[in-house]
Amino acid sequence: METKKIVLFASGSGSNVENIFNYFQTKPGVEISCVLTNKRDAQVIDRCNRLKINALYFNRYSFYHTGFVCSVLKNLKPDLIVLAGFLWKIPQDLIDAFPQKIVNIHPALLPKYGGKGMYGAHVHKAVKENAETETGITIHYVNEHYDEGAIIQQAKTTLVEGDTPESIAAKVHELEYEHFPKVIEQLLKEG
Repeated sequence: METKKIVLFASGSGSNVENIFNYFQTKPGVEISCVLTNKRDAQVIDRCNRLKINALYFNRYSFYHTGFVCSVLKNLKPDLIVLAGFLWKIPQDLIDAFPQKIVNIHPALLPKYGGKGMYGAHVHKAVKENAETETGITIHYVNEHYDEGAIIQQAKTTLVEGDTPESIAAKVHELEYEHFPKVIEQLLKEG
């Protein structure tokens, strides 16, 4: 059986990276080739060291103005590129090189609360301020616009009046941990 390769992009602590890693530990035939990060001091690098996953830091210049990151990815030959808490917009050269191979998870039910600057706590605060009765996650393909790629799957959670942005975040994280690895696995099987 041919091994399917995943490359992950992350900007923060890497909790989704670790969750995806743990999920595929029990699934033969899937390998996390590398985690790429745009933050030199991101906690995800510490997680990668602990989990023995290759990690690579790149800066804004190499991402947007050279073919460096695209070249690295072409070398790795990933079956899927997964944005697991990655905050930069993906440049057109990557989208063109890996069509329908880059997926993202967004902490809201798109098209609500998407777009530039809508990530993490900003999303949960907006959901609370608008007194939404539900929120959730959206797993979608990446295109040239923030959070506008074709939706693969959404999962919802109910909100109550007493929810805070922090409790909303906790509910959303539970959905991410439960659904994201399963959707990645399904996409790998289909691909």
